[in-house]
Amino acid sequence: MLEKEIVVRNRAGIHTRPAATIVKLAAKFKSDIGLDRDGFRINAKSIIGVMTLAAEQGCKLKIYVDGEDEQAAIKELAELFDSGFGEIL
Repeated sequence: MLEKEIVVRNRAGIHTRPAATIVKLAAKFKSDIGLDRDGFRINAKSIIGVMTLAAEQGCKLKIYVDGEDEQAAIKELAELFDSGFGEIL
């Protein structure tokens, strides 16, 4: 299992479009993928779960990945967050 702390960088935080982007990316991997905010852990392949994080700009999250493609999954998810989901940072 791998884990990595990431920061929500985009100004609007994780609203509907970034949440959908996270779920779509996570779904392409076989690994189990979770996001954690202050001890509240959700399945990153669930749009409802991702939306319940209510993660605003500057919020710190942990990505947890466990499975056969965990290296690629954590790398791509971290890059997605670092890019600010293509929004204004």
